Parts: sequence; structure tokens; C-alpha cells
Amino acid sequence: MPIAGGKVAVIAERSLVVLDYNDLASGKDISSQLEEALGPNGLGALAVRNVPGYAARRRLLLPQAHAFANLPEDLRRRYEDEESHYSVGWSHGKESLSSGQPDTYKGSYYANPLVDDPLRLSPADSLCPWQHAALASLEETLSSVDDPGRAAAGASFSGRRSAEEEAELRRRHPGYYRPNLWPRQELPVFEVAFKDLGRLIVAVGCLLMDRCDSYVASRLGVQEGQLSGVLRRSYNPKARLLHYFARPVPQLGLLAGTAGAQQPPQQQNDDSWCGLHTDHGSLTGLTSAMYLDASGHEVPNPDPAAGLYIRDRSGHMVRAGIPSECIAFQVGEALQVHSGGLLQATPHYVRSARGVAAAGVSRNTFAVFMQPNVDERMDCPAGVDPKSVKIGQWQPGCTFGKFAEDTFALYYNKNQ
Repeated sequence: MPIAGGKVAVIAERSLVVLDYNDLASGKDISSQLEEALGPNGLGALAVRNVPGYAARRRLLLPQAHAFANLPEDLRRRYEDEESHYSVGWSHGKESLSSGQPDTYKGSYYANPLVDDPLRLSPADSLCPWQHAALASLEETLSSVDDPGRAAAGASFSGRRSAEEEAELRRRHPGYYRPNLWPRQELPVFEVAFKDLGRLIVAVGCLLMDRCDSYVASRLGVQEGQLSGVLRRSYNPKARLLHYFARPVPQLGLLAGTAGAQQPPQQQNDDSWCGLHTDHGSLTGLTSAMYLDASGHEVPNPDPAAGLYIRDRSGHMVRAGIPSECIAFQVGEALQVHSGGLLQATPHYVRSARGVAAAGVSRNTFAVFMQPNVDERMDCPAGVDPKSVKIGQWQPGCTFGKFAEDTFALYYNKNQ
């Protein structure tokens, strides 16, 4: 959710703690690394390298953001879904910047990478979020783990509902229960690439959550499986393919750095692409950005100061560089609640590229918001004072669906 606040100091780039996928999959003790990354003095984010098949899937999907954003406007509008508040399909200019102005600088394509319609399942859906074909050894590793979330996962997908119940769920939670939209005719690769990378990130996120689960259980004295079960039961992730539109070529005075020249209004604030906020889900998986020229060819980052910024525990803003071969993960508000505040949500924003080199260059990236099912209770662990966990719109005893509704209501009311 958006975070209010004044100016904060920006300091130099801080490297994320990097975990090796093989250490995650092997069961190696990584508690000290989790403490460093996600503990009281950490950034609330980390990166995972050496994920099988990740690099090729990233290279396939991210150019699709550029391709869709450059379709004719009438075609793009076919994939808008107003009933979901534009949280399914294409969204451009429907959100607001911190200034209250419509955000036309980026376009987003939203979809659930696991299931096309959570209320009407098909054989093509992925009903085991922790599994992916690229992670061939993952199923064997997990089969030896006593995880109550595994047994419960199948039941979450199998419920049958009446037409009236379906309609009510879609009405109450349109962002989660509206079916996916795909530009199959215009971009045949888009859907396959989106789902494949999204499912891979979810599978790695489930594995990371297993380790977070053990970390929290050992420190709070609670039963293992409570955190990991939340994601393993969930068919509710939301993935977002982002295209940050290229800036126009600056005026001559700006190009030459003429004395007295003023920056364009959109470049006067660090948060011109994305205001400081925390995600309201459990874990967010992020790719590093891919920068493309007008022809869709990859180019280097035109501004080393652009990108993801995180507010650390001391209140400083630090640039968190994500290596291109890594998946980054950051903590959301739901995980802060379910961990009793031991893992805290990550305040962050995205700063736009500046300068002459950034003209004509777009930024493309992919985020996967892993979150509980809408009927999952948002309870903090036994023995933890709820007042110490307070975050966002959370109220003890609410469901994730209610929590999300209240979060969206605050956001939309703020920006209307």
C-alpha cells in the first residue's frame, strides 16, 4: 500500500543477499543468510541465483511487454477489464502517481500464472504451485518434507460452487476471480511465456517460503508448516508484466545542459515511476529489468541510478541492484502478519531513468505477487501481540480477501 512520508536520504547501492538455488533445494542451513536479508537489520529482500531455466524464460518474456505496448491502441483496449478494476489484462493510465496525476508512464499486463479462471479449472492449470518442469529435482526434495500445506492444496482447488456463489465471489473479489485475458492472436508467444516464467517464480518462492517457515518457527516456537502452507494452498498469485514507456527526446536546452534549464516535471521526483509503498501479499518475486530501444533491441541500462529503491530499517533509501541472472524476492504485508512481525514488509519504489541516454529507451520487467487465498485467515502466530504487528489495513481475524479489499479501497479513494 502507499506510504506517506517526507524526504529521506538516498545512499549508495547496497547489494542484496544472494542465495544459491541449490542451497535452497538441498536443505542446507541458510538461516544466517535469511537473518541478514530479512531480519531486523536486513533490507527485507534477497536474490536467488542459478535457478534452472530462469535466464532463457526471462529473455523470452520481457520483450513481450514491449511488443504488447506497441500494438495499436484499439487492440490493446480489447484486453482491458474494467470490472476487475484493471487488475486483469492491460492497464494504462488507470493508476495514479503520488502527485495524483494519471500514470501514463508505464503499462501493466496482469494475469494469474497458475490458473486462467480460479472458479472454473482446466487441465492446463497448475494446481501444485511448488512444482515446475524446470525444477526436476524439486518434487523429490519436497516429498520428504512433512508439510501440511501439500495435503491441503488439492482441496483448495476442488470445491464446486453454484452459479450464484460464483457470481458473488466475482463481485466481491473481481481482481482475483475475473478470468485471465490473453492476446493469443496478436502475440502467440505471450501467454505461454507469461505462464511459464510466472510458474517458475512461484515454485522458487514456495521453496523460499519453506525456509522462511523454518526460520520463523525456530524463533517463535510455533509449528512448522504454517507459513509454507499459506502459499502451497493458494491458487491466487497475480503476475504483472510491466512496460515503462520510453521518455521522449529532451528539448535542446536539456540535452546541452544549458544553465537555468529545468527538468521536466515528471523527473523532479524520485518516485516518478512508482511511489513508495509496500506490497500487500506474502512474497513478491521480481526479475531484473530489461532495457529496449525503439526497435525492441536490448541495450544497457541508460542510467545506473535508475531502478528499484528500498527504504532500509534506518530510514535511508538504497538502490537494490538485481543481477540479471537472479530472481529477487521481497516481503509483503501478509507475510509480516503471518510471521508475527519477524519478517517485515519491504518499503520500495522504482526510480525512472534520466538523462540524454534514456531518451527512446523503455524499461521492461516482471513481478509475481504470491499471496494467500481470499478466504485465508490473517492471524499472527500464537503468543504474538497483534499491536506489535500492525501493518497497512490489517485487522486481527480478517481474511486476506477483506484485507485486500480494504487496501484497494484506500488506494482507489486516495487517487480518485
